[in-house]
Amino acid sequence: MRYKVAPPARSDSFLDTARAAIPLVPDSEADCCRAIQTATDVSDRETAQEYLVFLRALGLVAESDRGYYRTRTDPDRADLAAAFEESVFGVDVLLAALGSEAVGTEAAFDALRSEIPRWERERHADWEAVWRERTANLLEWAVLFGLAEKTDDGYRLPTGDAADR
Repeated sequence: MRYKVAPPARSDSFLDTARAAIPLVPDSEADCCRAIQTATDVSDRETAQEYLVFLRALGLVAESDRGYYRTRTDPDRADLAAAFEESVFGVDVLLAALGSEAVGTEAAFDALRSEIPRWERERHADWEAVWRERTANLLEWAVLFGLAEKTDDGYRLPTGDAADR
């Protein structure tokens, strides 16, 4: 399953704090969102829900029929990067668009454009603006997880990795 959520990129410590706010015993989505809001500077429920789903995509949180709960695993940065690439929609396409030369956000969005499902395009009045923002967020998360580097001209594969892809 690929998740289409791409909240604004934050730090490792933010992920740790948000994850720690989720109980080990399953709880409702509303309570988990409230817990994220209380533990972090996320002010609205919609954004807290995006981070909750993102934590799930990374394997830091799981969902059962009784609600969301914190997983007992303690993944390292490589595990998080792998989960991000495998579980979040579009990451594989964006990383494939990167090379040793920097690619701007607009060019990265152009690489992803044809992959965006029709229902996603029809879901938003200005779907391109929504997906440009998601693309920028995904690229920033890729930097955080060590899958990309940010330069003055855009994003590229980390030095030494461009030839490996």
